[in-house]
Amino acid sequence: MAHYSGKAGEVDNGASVTGIKSWTLDYTVDMLETTDFADAGVKTFLPGPSGWSGSFEGLKDGVPIAIGTLVTLTLKETQTATQKWTGSAYISGVHPKTSADGLVEYSYDFQGTGALTVPTT
Repeated sequence: MAHYSGKAGEVDNGASVTGIKSWTLDYTVDMLETTDFADAGVKTFLPGPSGWSGSFEGLKDGVPIAIGTLVTLTLKETQTATQKWTGSAYISGVHPKTSADGLVEYSYDFQGTGALTVPTT
């Protein structure tokens, strides 16, 4: 199995979001319990709706993205065209951070809406 360096990752919302140095994505499915008396006390489940959310962070470089903004996010693992996650998301949180001995940083939370296109390689 091949391994990849994250140094070429990127967050794109129509244009590259500059200053970003990391992103995380949570792609989950709700598990719906289907247990009944016939299951003899052993829980059973079926997958329900899926959803996705996450965050990205980095150094301040430009105007912050406003909360409530709907963006088309492309979260690139590398610069290989097939190694990216793409979908529409709302910016749900903005977290600026400043310290006397550091650089101004921003982190953003997002909530996906609709389908998420997953990497093919």
